[in-house]
Parts: sequence; structure tokens; C-alpha cells
Amino acid sequence: MTLFDLTGFQRDLLYILAGFEHPTGQQIKTELDAVPEYTPSDTRLYSNLDALAFQGYVKKGTRDQRTNSYALTEQGYEALAARQGWEHTYLPFPSPSQS
Repeated sequence: MTLFDLTGFQRDLLYILAGFEHPTGQQIKTELDAVPEYTPSDTRLYSNLDALAFQGYVKKGTRDQRTNSYALTEQGYEALAARQGWEHTYLPFPSPSQS
């Protein structure tokens, strides 16, 4: 499986994880809730985090008896970098209007 096989929501979760050091699910949910287009249920959030962990993109850890934490794996970082490289072939930065 590659990053191209993931849903947009799953890719967005990886980007959020890249910006934090071992966030909890609640911290990730808070980030998503700040974006009007996202109002994921807890079930959707946690099932997607579990799927990403199963696929090797995310490491799921335990912060305490009730709280899990999440982090990108090396595979996750590499997949995001490859995805960004592919995206930049079609939308290079800065855009022509900015140069």
C-alpha cells in the first residue's frame, strides 16, 4: 500500500501528526475541529488512526491507562515526502504569479 491508496482524510491525519510530537487523539481532534470542513466523529478518527498504525505509517503508544498517543513512523515521513514531491511536479512553489 502507498500513500496514494489512502483517503484524503488519512493523508490529512498524517500531516497533522507531522506537526506534533506524540499528540493524543483528543489533540488531533482539536486540530481537526478548528477546520470547518472537518467534523469527524470519534469513531471515524480513531478507526482511521488505527488503520494508519496497522499500515505502518503511524506508531500508536500509551500515554497513560486511558490515553493513547500517536506519532509518524519513518515510513510515514517518507510517504509524506514522496507525496509532496509528486504534488510539486504539478503545482511547483512559488507559483508563476508569485515570481
